[in-house]
Amino acid sequence: SCAVGHVTASALVIDSISRSVLLTLHPKVGRWLQLGGHLEPSDASLRSGALREVEEESGIRAGAISAAPVRLDRHPVPCGRNPDGSVRGSVHWDVQYVVRVDGTPQPQISSESDDLRWFDLSSLPDIDASVAALIDDAEVALLAPTTWVTFG
Repeated sequence: SCAVGHVTASALVIDSISRSVLLTLHPKVGRWLQLGGHLEPSDASLRSGALREVEEESGIRAGAISAAPVRLDRHPVPCGRNPDGSVRGSVHWDVQYVVRVDGTPQPQISSESDDLRWFDLSSLPDIDASVAALIDDAEVALLAPTTWVTFG
């Protein structure tokens, strides 16, 4: 629903070998973003919600997810219309993880995306500052002694 603001969970999928990232072209925003979204009652934790979103939006079912978030982000989002027709605003407080895979598995595009592609870090599409910061933090997580939780 359109609450004043709410928590979301997302994850940047990164190939630990080539350092390519998997991004989705979000249909509502028209921008390349990490995978993620709203939590569901069945999600046991923020991490499990981020992982569920990755699996739903890309079909990726094996890899490792950072045990702890690598970044927190606050961003405004449109959320329906006011009675006068103006856009009603809301806020997402996004808890961001990294999903590490070895190689670039063929993703399966979902109905929640206009496109889904692997991008080499040297040839990223037009991304906003939030996604750029998440990519930077994901690279640090790959090099640091981060704790990873395997799945699949």
